[in-house]
Amino acid sequence: MISARLTIDPHFEVGPVNRRLFGSFVEHLGRCVYDGIYEPGHPSADAEGFRTDVIELVRELGVSTVRYPGGNFVSGFRWEDSVGPREQRPRRLDLAWHSTETNEVGLHEFASWLDKVGGELMLAVNLGTRGPLEALDLLEYSNVAGGSTLSDQRVANGRTQPFGISMWCLGNEMDGPWQLGHRSAEDYGKLASRTAKALRQLDADVELVACGSSNSSMPTFGEWERVVLTETYDDVDFISCHAYYQESDGDLGSFLASAVDMDRFIETVVDTADHVKAVKRSDKQINISFDEWNVWYVDRYHDVDRITAIDDWPIAPRLLEDVYSVADAVVVGNLLISLLKHADRVTAASLAQLVNVIAPIMTEPGGPAWRQTTFFPFAVTSKLATGSALEVKLEVPEYETAKYGAVPLIDAVATHDAQTGTTSVFLVNRSLSDEATVTIDIAALGRAAVVSAQTLSDTDVTAKNTLAEPERVGLIANDSATIADGVVTITLPPVSWTALELNGEASTGA
Repeated sequence: MISARLTIDPHFEVGPVNRRLFGSFVEHLGRCVYDGIYEPGHPSADAEGFRTDVIELVRELGVSTVRYPGGNFVSGFRWEDSVGPREQRPRRLDLAWHSTETNEVGLHEFASWLDKVGGELMLAVNLGTRGPLEALDLLEYSNVAGGSTLSDQRVANGRTQPFGISMWCLGNEMDGPWQLGHRSAEDYGKLASRTAKALRQLDADVELVACGSSNSSMPTFGEWERVVLTETYDDVDFISCHAYYQESDGDLGSFLASAVDMDRFIETVVDTADHVKAVKRSDKQINISFDEWNVWYVDRYHDVDRITAIDDWPIAPRLLEDVYSVADAVVVGNLLISLLKHADRVTAASLAQLVNVIAPIMTEPGGPAWRQTTFFPFAVTSKLATGSALEVKLEVPEYETAKYGAVPLIDAVATHDAQTGTTSVFLVNRSLSDEATVTIDIAALGRAAVVSAQTLSDTDVTAKNTLAEPERVGLIANDSATIADGVVTITLPPVSWTALELNGEASTGA
């Protein structure tokens, strides 16, 4: 039995929990859009062709901001293709995923879908094969009320009011040699700076995201961020982070510690941004948009799924349709803990992606939609993590991993909402074999009671939800949670993620 001790004090705040932390990502990739959110012939389809069963699951998931339309896709995308009468939209070859894009779903349709799910649009512009002029045109089309050719074109296309898009990504993964328009950090930084300045001349209130490294294993990681921010520091609000994790070579112990790598990644980027701030003698703070993160078995794509034939350009092929296990879901829950631990600097994040493509929601054409194992930690964290993230004190033994050295067996974070008195605690047990008893000192919260305790675990850590067994894995009530004399005690199964909700006294203010 593992023993751990956690101390929670609402006076030690990391930062407010921004709802944008619970964003997601919809790219024109595989079956994310077509046969995912959109399937006109489906029994549940609404008048616009969107699957209402998927809409209900997205609402349940608690998604906020949704990044669109890519991803690698955006670096070859011509936004003009996606507006106007559908029958006049061109079919294009998408080089990023070797597919045919019909443009049946475009900007207007996706914005309408977001209205249905209650999400905010985060739009990416093409800085791979295009530049400032095309980005300006898209901003004018989207955000200007009327009176210009492009804004009037939007009105004629059926959208009287502007889209009012706040967040804009200045390209995607421009350090990646796989990216159309890949370039050096200096060249990208100068292009991003010019584009940002142009966009702000049109709409001074836009929030802009510069491309950080595609991942922390890139040979230029760190130096890329320094150079890009040196060029763009005064022009942008965010630098992006992207990270995907997978179990490799049967090393489950290291995989369960993936959040250790995310922590280091975030802290390195923050240090780099603050270095540029110091060099520039700036008062401005650059925050992080962690706008691609997930478990992704990328090796499977390269080994099995990848399409390369010159005459093979399918529409919405089955790509990157990872089926997630209990262990995968525990890692996703732990990555959410890392994002909350850095809520002072990570103020936006996007789980990549939303439907079918490395996604928490799966669909079958003409058939059902169901929740993957990873759905549950995201949905519960999105619901319960309110107020401010807290800096908790955790005393716990460590274990050795091949990739990250000695890491804690338990990871945890807490949030506290002073207005409601609600405190939420999120915990992961990384042990492959042992239960853990965690005592949580909540004396600083005053009077409190356990509202709920939910755990995701299974005796088979490889268990999955599939078309044949869509409800094989789910949350279970953790009845071990007790409270006495200002201490909560809870038992965590091995390889598990747990959410604990406490209620207490709301703040009365000054």
